[in-house]
Amino acid sequence: MGKEHRLAQRRQKILTAVEQAGQLSVLELSARFDVSEVTIRQDLQALSAQGQLLRTRGGALSTNSMPEFSFEVRQQQNSAEKVRIGQAAANLVNHGDTIILDASTTAQAIIPFLKDIVELTVITNSLKTALSLLDAPQTQVLLPGGSLRRESLSLVGQPHDDVLERLNVQVGFLGARGLTLEEGMTDVNLNEVEMKQAMAERCRRVVGVLDSSKWGRVAAATFAPIEQIDMLISDVKAPTVLVEQLRQQQVEVILV
Repeated sequence: MGKEHRLAQRRQKILTAVEQAGQLSVLELSARFDVSEVTIRQDLQALSAQGQLLRTRGGALSTNSMPEFSFEVRQQQNSAEKVRIGQAAANLVNHGDTIILDASTTAQAIIPFLKDIVELTVITNSLKTALSLLDAPQTQVLLPGGSLRRESLSLVGQPHDDVLERLNVQVGFLGARGLTLEEGMTDVNLNEVEMKQAMAERCRRVVGVLDSSKWGRVAAATFAPIEQIDMLISDVKAPTVLVEQLRQQQVEVILV
């Protein structure tokens, strides 16, 4: 048996083990497969890059389990697709615009492509986004008040001030945990949903940014029904039937 074949076999067994357990540590996998922890980390990195599992500090999580993972873990999911979505979304932003970015990892992927846009105002409830824009001094960053939510590194609930009421927002980029024709864009946390609803109501254009894994899924609550969504930006794996149904509902769909 060749080295490449043994490598592929071991990685498939690792993937199966993680899927069955939901979560396993590097130490557990090293003992189970009788290889070094360095080798296991290399295996997990390769499997994560292929989107087959999620890396965590010290181990891995199955992509088949659906708890709300930390921001860092969710950022790994479909990362290549999110970069393409982020670049396409940034192409909609002009100099002098005021935009909204929510606390989703897909909205976070837009930021690297915004930093050369002058006189940009970004309203965000994401602490991660605000910190990521520290090196863009030409960008004004506004955070609406709210309660800290550690899982998403965000401020949630109804905004405590009137920052959303005072500004004219050209476009809002909102991620979601689920998208269907019936429920629109949905998310898992009710406080997060409340903030997203307030954001969506202030935007001239609501643009959903979400990879194809979210299509056809329904999370706990709707923050933007289909009639409120102007555009969706996703990747080319989005289900063809649902894409066409949304276009029939006058939602512009861009696949990258």
